[in-house]
Amino acid sequence: MRSSVQKRPVEAPPGTIGTARVERRSRDLVARLRPGDIAVVDHLDMDRHTAQALVDAGVVAVVDAVAIISGRYPNLGPQLLADAGVEIVDGVGPAALGAISDGAAIRLHDGVVLVDDVEVARGRVLDAESVAAEMERARAGLATQLAGLTHNSTELLRREQDVLLHGIGVPRLATRIAGRPVVVVAGDYDQDHELAGVRVFLREQRPVVIAVGTAADALRRTGVRVDVVVLDADDELPSAASLRAARDVVVRLDRGSSPAILGQLDRLGVRPVLIESAVAAADAALVVADAADPSVIVAVGLRGTLAELLDSQRTGVASAFLTRLKVGPRLVDGAAVPLLYSGRVRPWHLLVVMVAGLVALAAAISVTPVGHDWASDLYDIATGLFS
Repeated sequence: MRSSVQKRPVEAPPGTIGTARVERRSRDLVARLRPGDIAVVDHLDMDRHTAQALVDAGVVAVVDAVAIISGRYPNLGPQLLADAGVEIVDGVGPAALGAISDGAAIRLHDGVVLVDDVEVARGRVLDAESVAAEMERARAGLATQLAGLTHNSTELLRREQDVLLHGIGVPRLATRIAGRPVVVVAGDYDQDHELAGVRVFLREQRPVVIAVGTAADALRRTGVRVDVVVLDADDELPSAASLRAARDVVVRLDRGSSPAILGQLDRLGVRPVLIESAVAAADAALVVADAADPSVIVAVGLRGTLAELLDSQRTGVASAFLTRLKVGPRLVDGAAVPLLYSGRVRPWHLLVVMVAGLVALAAAISVTPVGHDWASDLYDIATGLFS
């Protein structure tokens, strides 16, 4: 006998469900993320670079122990997360990092973090509208940031005036740069999009290509020959193949230091030249290129606007600011190249213009009495040839 009671499907609990990946430092978390995960971090004022890495990893939500927008300045990360449809819950508190186990299944609902349906933390939910409102309020903090940038720039210029103002200590390269265009590529900011925009320029102008750090590997994979690799003594090395293929390898290191990277390069058979300075590696690449007297320097993947520099959250903001002042009119942002350079004039371009001009000339002559006589003569000649 069949029961008259029908089983009803169990409704899924409300909210966003995913596997928690817990790490205080966002950059250490990215490699462990999988699509559908929920990133649990401790990242004040998340920058755009980190947010893009989280979006690329396929996270469905970000839980931040602190304020993802503190209001100090309009950081660009939260807007990118919101535009990508990633749920944001911030301000859950540092205790949440201990209460949420790495790899645990968690659920987010109205700002509440639940593990096995038990609340372990609670924070603020940010959607696209609230992120936009917070960003607008954060713009008021730019004045304070500018004051700090001015002070840091003055201190850096006092320490680095030999390098930045007089070029003392800037190494000479084996690669010939004088009078040639240079493209400096750093894998820091929107590199792939900007690199696609300068493809025609790279192919036709054959500039000197300077890669910063692991950007050398990315360029090599896409078939772009790298002439110079600039490394930071504290950062990850590109592959041995990329280093050996370059004509010059430059290492930026702090004054008086003897970093382990020099021993690593020696074991690879690479003999680098050194630049001792506190500026960041990407800025050192601009300084080295500028000292060799190029015709123009195209910067790909380097932050250029004030908001982007502040968003980078690094002590090198002052060095980036001063370096761009030093390079001055030689520097062109990679994003502007497609607007300024569309390619060389090719022979078929001239042929099309010539044919169009001849057609226009023939049309103009054909409506004159002389044109009628010429057309009649041509007709008689053609008739005689084929009769």
